[in-house]
Amino acid sequence: METPPVHAYPDHWEADVVLRDGGTARIRPITEDDAERLVSFYEQVSDESKYYRFFAPYPRLSAKDVHRFTHHDQVDRVGLAVTVGGEFIATVRYDRIDGRGRPASAPADEAEVAFLVQDAHQGRGIASALLEHIAAVARERGIRRFAAEVLPANTKMIKVFRDAGYTQRRSFEDGSVRLTLDLEPTAESLAVQRGREQRAEARSVQRLLAPGSVAVVGTGRAPGGVGRTVLRNLLGAGFTGRMYAVNHAFEEDRTEIDGVPAVRSVARIGEPVDLAVLAVPAEQVPDVVADCGEHGVRGLVVLSAGYAESGPEGRERQRALVRQARSYGMRIIGPNAFGIINTADAVRLNASLAPEPPERGHIGLFTQSGAIGIALLSGLYRRGAGLSSFVSAGNRADVSGNDILQYWYEDPDTDVALLYLESIGNPRKFTRLARRTAAVKPVVVVKGARHSGSAPPGHAVPVTRIPDATVSALMRQAGVIRVDTVTELVDTGLLLACQPLPAGPRVAILGNSESLGLLTYDACLSEGLRPLRPRDLTTTATPADFRAALADALSDDACDAVVVTAIPHVGETGPPAPTDGGALGTALREATARTASKPVAVVHVEIDGLPEALSPPATPGLSSSAAKPADDAAPTQPPGAGLRHGAVPRIPAYPAAERAVRALGEAVRYAQWRREAERPGK
Repeated sequence: METPPVHAYPDHWEADVVLRDGGTARIRPITEDDAERLVSFYEQVSDESKYYRFFAPYPRLSAKDVHRFTHHDQVDRVGLAVTVGGEFIATVRYDRIDGRGRPASAPADEAEVAFLVQDAHQGRGIASALLEHIAAVARERGIRRFAAEVLPANTKMIKVFRDAGYTQRRSFEDGSVRLTLDLEPTAESLAVQRGREQRAEARSVQRLLAPGSVAVVGTGRAPGGVGRTVLRNLLGAGFTGRMYAVNHAFEEDRTEIDGVPAVRSVARIGEPVDLAVLAVPAEQVPDVVADCGEHGVRGLVVLSAGYAESGPEGRERQRALVRQARSYGMRIIGPNAFGIINTADAVRLNASLAPEPPERGHIGLFTQSGAIGIALLSGLYRRGAGLSSFVSAGNRADVSGNDILQYWYEDPDTDVALLYLESIGNPRKFTRLARRTAAVKPVVVVKGARHSGSAPPGHAVPVTRIPDATVSALMRQAGVIRVDTVTELVDTGLLLACQPLPAGPRVAILGNSESLGLLTYDACLSEGLRPLRPRDLTTTATPADFRAALADALSDDACDAVVVTAIPHVGETGPPAPTDGGALGTALREATARTASKPVAVVHVEIDGLPEALSPPATPGLSSSAAKPADDAAPTQPPGAGLRHGAVPRIPAYPAAERAVRALGEAVRYAQWRREAERPGK
């Protein structure tokens, strides 16, 4: 980007930042129009902080001070402010100096820097974020070093400089600490910046997924409708926090809906609100966002449609939504979102439109499509898979897959990350984040719109010009498992979530059908695996025969994984009994319980009850032991709902050999990448 002319307002210095506590703020240059904001800001700073800034009692700014601190040439003298709700909460400035510390102009390459943060906002990482930004501005203007005078008692500011990662020198002169920082980025400073980014973005997502209170704005008075459905799902999940139903059309004397306090606006809620779910028409959203912002709401899930997916007018409406929310320090999931879910016992949040609530488990799921989100939730639900968290970002105007990866990276409840992406705004940043996450847990991605050459309507990202083959190569190098379909996403996620990683590509195959065993053998060869000769137990094999054969395979050092193939038992008395699936599943689980160091997958043909029998004992989740609201529209459990009583199948079952082996092949390749990543240079 070209350097703007001297005195021109450098709008490219403006930036939205996520702070240490997960809130957001805006950094921008200070201008001549900011005099009143500066004075108001200074009045809210403690005497101690003022003393640290000016090295003397300084109760108020003089008119000369205000003029000096609001008039900059944007080259030799620069000032930046951090704003929330349009008001200053912190400032930083630099003044170019010569070798003797006197005011100077280019080509002098040193500047004196000073910070001031309101006491109420100290500890949020604001000074660290400001240092990163003012350093980038200074480098752009030809400044190579910062000098700072800090009182020894100002330990917080000394720590900010010390922890920044820049090469620095320190001396003690005339009762103050003099610090000199070389602004050339170092490996340490880049690591510090990325670490700050990771912690801040992870915390911002955590605030959305683990709120202490939720307001559903747009809750209908009658059953049905988007807002009422979300409220019903919150109740059905047993949300552990406080809930509020909000609708400006409520009668003044209405006090509750389904036992939830009902109010006409967020402003009328007498307690703090962490999360607001917006289910109102797009034209009403700005007023609701302002209401939420003034009340101190921390984050928004915007289900409303009518934004960038609807055309140019909607795109501008979407940009305005993000600007407005960020001005209040709020992050947004959406707009046009499907909702969010967190199954942790301490939260039990289902702020979504999901008709089938998932059980608690260890799979994290992110989608950019509500329709695909429904399909994935349904597929995981039917197969008994449990989730740790679910985010459907819709147009992802703010929170994106990158933010969710930052959260999952350190989330102890998430063992496998599944993502359905339709656009990637910055593939290299995504792969950088994915590489770090993949080093500790699998990341599985299916990319939609891969051949369209453009982002789907509504996505607030530039079109990725990198060829799809290059994106695939970047993902592969980063350890990301890229699959082609949502079915493969579920198949692979199930295996990775409930089975250990294979130590190698050698696969034992055993079962009661020679033909199904040969199909599995061929599928292994196609996946680049090394199958052993299939072991045919014959069609008369009993569950005890399967148990013994699987135990033998698991104890055999010649194999790294096992695929069990099964068709209905054919005994001397004719067709199998309906309980055969249960008996077989129990037998297989008993065998793996003794030796659980190798992954096992089951391929079966129409064996009733087998997938359920392969599941471990129930893990309570969103759909169990939670009171349902008194609502005739409550969803009913679909056929086979017994699967939901197991968070994740102990042994995943597949209806086709190719699907099971494809998932196993992905696990083998990922395990190999993990081993190589742990031995760099070898």
